[in-house]
Amino acid sequence: MIELAQALGIVLGAARPLAGERVQMARSLNRVLAEDVASDIDIPPFDKSTVDGYACRRADLPRPLAVVETIQAGAQPTKTVGTRQCSKIMTGAVVPSGADCVVMIEQTEDAGDGTIRFTGQQTPDNIYTRAQDVRVGQVALPKGTRIGPQHIAVFAAVGCVRPLVAEQPRVAIITGGDELVDPAAQPGPSQIRNSNSAQLAAQLGAMGIDARDYGVVKDIAADVERAFKVAFAENDVVLVSGGVSVGDLDLVPSILRQIGVRLLFEKIAVKPGKPTIFGLAKNGYCFGLPGNPVSTFVMFELLVKPFLYKLMGHGYSPMEVQMRLDESVSRKDTERQSWVPVTITGPEAVRPVEYHGSGHILALCQADGLINMGIGVSHIEKATPVRVRMV
Repeated sequence: MIELAQALGIVLGAARPLAGERVQMARSLNRVLAEDVASDIDIPPFDKSTVDGYACRRADLPRPLAVVETIQAGAQPTKTVGTRQCSKIMTGAVVPSGADCVVMIEQTEDAGDGTIRFTGQQTPDNIYTRAQDVRVGQVALPKGTRIGPQHIAVFAAVGCVRPLVAEQPRVAIITGGDELVDPAAQPGPSQIRNSNSAQLAAQLGAMGIDARDYGVVKDIAADVERAFKVAFAENDVVLVSGGVSVGDLDLVPSILRQIGVRLLFEKIAVKPGKPTIFGLAKNGYCFGLPGNPVSTFVMFELLVKPFLYKLMGHGYSPMEVQMRLDESVSRKDTERQSWVPVTITGPEAVRPVEYHGSGHILALCQADGLINMGIGVSHIEKATPVRVRMV
């Protein structure tokens, strides 16, 4: 049994980057950049006004200013601002030569005969200077960036309409267990609905990855082997939920070995999630996740998600915040690292939610995050600062 940090190091070390492909800018959301994106222009490409007002010389503000022209956004100035002159200007318009500031229209008054007077005490420049954000040729977005809506705006601004992104891994989901039935079915005696497949597909979907669900496989060795062979032939990564522990019908580890998968670990000192396995196939990877839904969820977040992002060239870091416990937490079994679901109860406070164990998926619905109790830690006192991994 290895510790989580070692397990994470193993899976990240085994990940080999996928190839890149060009996609339309609008279809790049949630993908990972496979090359640096440099700007083909200065941003902004000209000195522009940040307000509606008058472009003028700061030294002339104590005196009336003659308005020489009006400049709209998208129009080019036709006149230079000289001594005791100004140009009326709209937000986003090009600042004319000669002007070194723009006074807000609210700080002016009509002085008659085509002149205005500054009524304020002082003013900022109100000029967004050329190349203030990005210079031509400068890298605007680095390789490895996970693309969000804000990054698509940058693509548009720098003219990158077909970014090069990492291919998305093809991921199979297999769920094992004679007791499982489809969510649409009414469970019979000794049966439960299969929730893990839907949960894993949703976790993958949140990453922008479309899962391939191979359904429930009964605890029959030939069926399990057949499902694995098909899944490995058609995918880069196979996720199997259930059948990975040490029971008589936990067939996954032995069958993986039979078909040539090299298992790098089979147990992790984590609760929930101890019977988690990771292996390398000839042309792919496999994670065996525990059958209980909380275990499956947590191990996906701790191991599978960082691994999949590494395949795509992105260094994943979970969102964590520091809070304080508003009630103490205790446990008896300290041989494994424990992840405890907590809910936010104040601006900087969390407390554990009611949690009945790794089958209690409703606990995660009430939780805002997870806190870690390290190996050997039996008690965390109220008011102790804790790192909360948001979920």
